[in-house]
Amino acid sequence: MPVTVQRAARPPVALYVHVPFCVALCPYCDFVVYAGRAARGPAARVDAFLAALSAELELRADDLDTAFGVPGEHRPPLQSVYLGGGTPSLLDARSVAALLDAVRRRFGLSGDAEVTLEANPGPDERGDLAGFAAAGVTRLSLGAQSLDAGELRRIGRRHSPGDVLAALREARRAGFRSVSVDLLYDIPGQREATWRSTLEAVLDAGVEHVSAYALTLDDPDTEGLTGPLGDHLPTRPGARAWRERARPEQDLDRAADLYLAADALLGAGGLCWYELSNWAVPGAESRHNLAYWRREPYEALGPGAHAFDGGTRRRWNAARLDGYLAALSPVPGIGVGPTQLPDGRARPARDHGRPSDGRARAAAGPALPPGGEERLDDHALAVEEAILGLRLREGIGPEVAARPAVADALAWGRGYGLVEDVEGGRVRLSLRGRLLANEVLGRIA
Repeated sequence: MPVTVQRAARPPVALYVHVPFCVALCPYCDFVVYAGRAARGPAARVDAFLAALSAELELRADDLDTAFGVPGEHRPPLQSVYLGGGTPSLLDARSVAALLDAVRRRFGLSGDAEVTLEANPGPDERGDLAGFAAAGVTRLSLGAQSLDAGELRRIGRRHSPGDVLAALREARRAGFRSVSVDLLYDIPGQREATWRSTLEAVLDAGVEHVSAYALTLDDPDTEGLTGPLGDHLPTRPGARAWRERARPEQDLDRAADLYLAADALLGAGGLCWYELSNWAVPGAESRHNLAYWRREPYEALGPGAHAFDGGTRRRWNAARLDGYLAALSPVPGIGVGPTQLPDGRARPARDHGRPSDGRARAAAGPALPPGGEERLDDHALAVEEAILGLRLREGIGPEVAARPAVADALAWGRGYGLVEDVEGGRVRLSLRGRLLANEVLGRIA
């Protein structure tokens, strides 16, 4: 029987913006990050990035106008914006406000949109929380990782447990009604007692959302993700050495115990699991991330950022900042009309052409940054829909569950108590299945 999947491109419901700067690099992190002098000081590249980001925003919006019409008249406004990184809280509130104004003008932004900004807890990194809230940010995602001082030192974090609690208090004073905390488990040498203490402290602080991720120490170099057009940066030698020391100190059985402890404690504290690694007070689920898992279309800006057209096309920007800036940096005196940088300053005008080489770009103005794309066939689309759906508490519907490759995997999973039937003929992973999700999802893939 042929598989029917969504193939038509649709206008985006969400926008991801990657801000690739941190004060320091953590040895376990594989995100696209530039740190140290690139992030702060006289040699910082933040202003150049913001100018390039403004240019990319205009170009992506132009393409959407051509494909679907202008926002408000022919295409619906965005339902969510996510400023991730990196450490977007290193930006000043004026730049964030100007960026969101540009998003509202070119993409449309619904009145009740979820606008998330990631922040680090340290006093020199969390930024102007009150200013961010005034700029239109509605949801704060705090990269705590742990509230144990020894664990934080072990993974190279700069903040203290007290900084996390101070940041949470400041977020409340700033008026954020939705606050999420990111945590890591299976940290080398981690004990269940310290993990429970971290979870209890977060619950006591009254957060609405917790993301808890097992620490993964992948190697993007060997996976072929770090080439000139790749979406990852090469792993630094120091980080590689740290990971080689850390891997033997991880333990799968301990990781399972820590996950079970999180599910029990967070559930008892009023946060329900809605995705493999995410728990929330009902109504506080991340709408932006749900768009990913439900395969809704989303746009993306910034180095290493990924977008999906809701049909068959995924694309990404290359991770390397130099290439991003070279493509998008405005050329003085060339173009058709001025725009503004995210901090409100005038940006030189540009042309809307799509040059094919550097000389043409210099004549035409900013061009889309380098990157890549993939086209998904019906099989890949069907597999992806099942795998992403099974990550969610809501699971997958009977039509998806009946597809041959999916049905075979679910039948195998039922034999081991890894999946369960729920209301409406839907199927989802059981608690045991969440612990062994890769076994089920791998059989579908």
